[in-house]
Amino acid sequence: MSENSMKWQPSENYISSTNLKAFMDEVSSERGLKFNDYQDIWSWSIEKPEEFWSDVWDKLGVIASEKGALVIADEAHMKDRRFFPDARLNYAENMLRRRDEELAIVFRGEDVVERKLSYKKLYEHVSKLSQALRNMGVKAGDRVAGYLPNMPETIIAMLATSSIGAIWSSASPDFGVQGVLDRFGQIEPKVLFAVDRYFYNGKEIDCLDKINALMPQLPSVEKLVMVSFIKDEYKGDLPEKGEHFADFLNGYIPQNIDFEQLPFDHPLYIMFSSGTTGVPKCIVHGQGGTLLQHMKEHKLQSDVKKGDRVFYFTTCGWMMWNWLVSALTAEATLMLYDGSPFYPDGYTLFNYAEEYKCTLFGTSAKFIDALKKHELKPSEKYDLSSVRLIASTGSPLVHEAFDYVYGDIKQDVHLASISGGTDIVSCFVLGNPISPVYRGEIQCAGLGMDIDVFDYEGHAVRGEKGELVCKTPFPCMPVKFWNDEDGSRYHGAYFDRFDNIWCHGDWCEITEHSGFIIHGRSDATLNPGGVRIGTAEIYRQVEKLPEIKESIAVGQEWDDDVRVVLFVVMQDGCDLDEGLIKEIKTVIRSGASPRHVPAKVIAVQDIPRTKSGKITEIAVRDIIHGRDIKNKEALANPEALDLYKNIEELAA
Repeated sequence: MSENSMKWQPSENYISSTNLKAFMDEVSSERGLKFNDYQDIWSWSIEKPEEFWSDVWDKLGVIASEKGALVIADEAHMKDRRFFPDARLNYAENMLRRRDEELAIVFRGEDVVERKLSYKKLYEHVSKLSQALRNMGVKAGDRVAGYLPNMPETIIAMLATSSIGAIWSSASPDFGVQGVLDRFGQIEPKVLFAVDRYFYNGKEIDCLDKINALMPQLPSVEKLVMVSFIKDEYKGDLPEKGEHFADFLNGYIPQNIDFEQLPFDHPLYIMFSSGTTGVPKCIVHGQGGTLLQHMKEHKLQSDVKKGDRVFYFTTCGWMMWNWLVSALTAEATLMLYDGSPFYPDGYTLFNYAEEYKCTLFGTSAKFIDALKKHELKPSEKYDLSSVRLIASTGSPLVHEAFDYVYGDIKQDVHLASISGGTDIVSCFVLGNPISPVYRGEIQCAGLGMDIDVFDYEGHAVRGEKGELVCKTPFPCMPVKFWNDEDGSRYHGAYFDRFDNIWCHGDWCEITEHSGFIIHGRSDATLNPGGVRIGTAEIYRQVEKLPEIKESIAVGQEWDDDVRVVLFVVMQDGCDLDEGLIKEIKTVIRSGASPRHVPAKVIAVQDIPRTKSGKITEIAVRDIIHGRDIKNKEALANPEALDLYKNIEELAA
């Protein structure tokens, strides 16, 4: 099999049925243009951004009281440019456009709970909660936070918050007390929604001790609204300032929601970076930019249609939760899952997909890799005929994972590796339903996203690795960072590297198919002998070996240079001996290059990772150099960092 062979080609009938093709035909007819393929419409979208984003607004059905004539208010610096400066709209109103008896939400919490909610019931719950929040004094600009699992009440609380113009922020209940304080302590929420417990891997995990420890340290919170994970079965005593969710809504009857009409850049979300140095950055995203970008990504890039069933495995501490919820604008049903994706076994999510006829199945590259390692074959056990799109994110999807998906999950499916991040609450590079899928490649740059790859001097390069950049403004740029009055932290995060160019911090290349390969974070890129190496290239090779469960590579400062150190987690029953180390180095040398070969290969029991499942190369790099890790609460397993302290092999 060739390195970048074609894995999927949409048929002409498939292409003609897509939202993207309909959009292309309508735009080309009205504007006298001709689009032969995706690259044609992408080129137009970045050459004529005013026309493109105006057409996205009109043709995808943004609900607004005012659009305004001006699409982009031009300013000298990219970060200061504003889209639709005269618009007035409300994100929640766009989410709640459908109010019938069809399913809006299906929720499954392992084998403990399953619930369903119609569009009508969703609207009614949001209506009552919006009234309750207003009556306790919540107004536009106030912060409301959720310490909640991925469950219906989380969506209800977020939509009620945004209907008022208040700002929503959330964290997963597996965050520790300090992790929550590092986030919510900065933004000072007026209301906190929290859950009594949740279930993971078959175990009940109580949250009340953490909430009781948290509340005295969040003096801004006037009301704590407690949600029962199992409906009407609240467990434990109410914490300080607490009230049951049902009691908080008691006395309110559903009525037409008074959706606050807000400027395009009015804050919708405060999200938090998952870095491991210092407290998290508080990234503010706007109502209009989030809405417009997500509508484009759902309807055009992912071909989500009315009545589709959209699933993404995510927690409320990851931006993919925010992305998932926006599928309501396409009038799709949200499939929520909270718990372990491997309980009771690795097939549980495919069982869910089959039962509810999932059309978009979203997961992480690490999940796909774990399925492959365990040699699971979902295609042999489940009817996945409803699934049109499998999306993967969180880390690069390697070539062999493409082979696994098409061989053992579904042969005829659109596989979209996607990449962007919390910084833009969306994607820079992702899929599209009218182009082929090539092995190991992300299909394309997103429409309206002027993506390029720059070398160290800031020159565009093709067929070689460099920095992922965006050269012109896009609507979902952060509105600001919270508590960054002069904008210096915002500027430093994205614009210090290249003048007036967004530098995203990903190390990648553009392929001959105009696709993308992400090689890892550029700030975690290895640099032995002055040659920059993406860590994903190493992982791809070493994790082919059946003895290796997982790996992480970092650069160690050594002898006035940097040497590559590879840590490996072994499969049960396997040992790292000299023979296997030699084999690892041979596989890396032949599959990548001699530059990629690690100077040291060391076995460890665990790899630290963020709450969203990303391995934390920078934290490991800092630990082996004796540097302090200030934001351990960003990690799902901070205790794993201790495994990397004072390793004797690194002293020689």
